[in-house]
Amino acid sequence: MSDKIKYYALAVLVAVLFVAANSVYVVNQAEQAIVLQFGEPVRLVKEPGLKFKIPFIQNVTLYDTRLLNLDPPAQEVVLNDKKRLDVDSFTRYRIVDPLKFYKTVRTEAQARSKLEEIVNSSVRKILGRITLQELLSQKRTQIMADISSAVKVDAAQIGVSVADVRIRRADLPLEVLQAINARMKTERERDAKEFRAQGQQQAQQIRAQADKERTIIIAEAEKQAQITRGEGDREAIMIWNNAANTDPRFYAFYRSLEAYRKAMSDGEASLVLSPDSEFFEFFKSSLKSGR
Repeated sequence: MSDKIKYYALAVLVAVLFVAANSVYVVNQAEQAIVLQFGEPVRLVKEPGLKFKIPFIQNVTLYDTRLLNLDPPAQEVVLNDKKRLDVDSFTRYRIVDPLKFYKTVRTEAQARSKLEEIVNSSVRKILGRITLQELLSQKRTQIMADISSAVKVDAAQIGVSVADVRIRRADLPLEVLQAINARMKTERERDAKEFRAQGQQQAQQIRAQADKERTIIIAEAEKQAQITRGEGDREAIMIWNNAANTDPRFYAFYRSLEAYRKAMSDGEASLVLSPDSEFFEFFKSSLKSGR
């Protein structure tokens, strides 16, 4: 009988402990809790510590009170000037109204999904009103402020306070970058061909000008040479004339010696002359003087 009493006592103790365990819960410093009764929220607990609830009838849902991060994947956005960008953004948010949060999204996973839709929608809507030039200008700060304001308004409807929204990166899509690179390459090649053609044209002009100047210089030099030779010949003739007028007999003798030298310098030349020819006048006079 005592063993049976012990068994019942142990069973009662276990039941009491089980009920007691389901009657208490702990809220940490970085958490806030909603006490639910049959699925309906009946109490909001924000103070940390050991708390009590009705076992088996009430249950507790805990939410984080810290600043949370949302880092959705990059999305493609079409700007007002029809430019497409891959926009990568991030968001900092906090659950500030657990009751509204529970009624609208219930879990943090669903909240992140909903908040991601809100952020992406706001980014597309705001960036769709501006051009790429405006996004790259000093208006970028105001654009980010407009995106943050739009996200905060929509996020408040699910009990979330958005601290900040930032665009980490905004790049052109890969296919657009490839097309731009191809176009830039084509333009550079076209510019290079134009520069080469201009260089060749300038080179031909320089060569033509150089040839022209060379021809002019050579012609001027030949002209000056002809003039100089003419002046030299004129002076030589004047000198010979003066010499001939001074001593005609000597001049005739000199001219005859020149004629003899030229006639006899070619060993193969043959002369047929009469003995009485004037060509041998000075030979005759030499022979007479030698006798």
